[in-house]
Amino acid sequence: QVQLVASGGGLVQAGGSLRLSCVASGLTITSFTMGWFRQAPGKEREFVAGINWHDTSTKYADSMKGRFTISRDNAKNTVYLQMNSLKPEDTAVYYCSARRSPFGIPIDLNEYNYWGQGTQVTVSS
Repeated sequence: QVQLVASGGGLVQAGGSLRLSCVASGLTITSFTMGWFRQAPGKEREFVAGINWHDTSTKYADSMKGRFTISRDNAKNTVYLQMNSLKPEDTAVYYCSARRSPFGIPIDLNEYNYWGQGTQVTVSS
């Protein structure tokens, strides 16, 4: 049974940093594309960042480039999202996801097969 458990969210002031973690069980992340999405109140879930095992490439949404970094620890079956220079508009529930293919990093959430429970990130101004 595949399980993704996200953690690391919290309350932080604007300009601060947080690191989210996603521990995967029931799958080996080296065979999957892993992604982070977020959903703010009243808004659709949107792509944040993804990492691809096949060629270790990464992809970021434009508004996160230069501020967020996605990485993985294969030995721990864990994916991280380091978030720096946080802004109030980054406030959302952040979800970890996995796609049953090591190729490509789609930004469409429908391309992902498994989802974690989400972790709340709140950035105060």
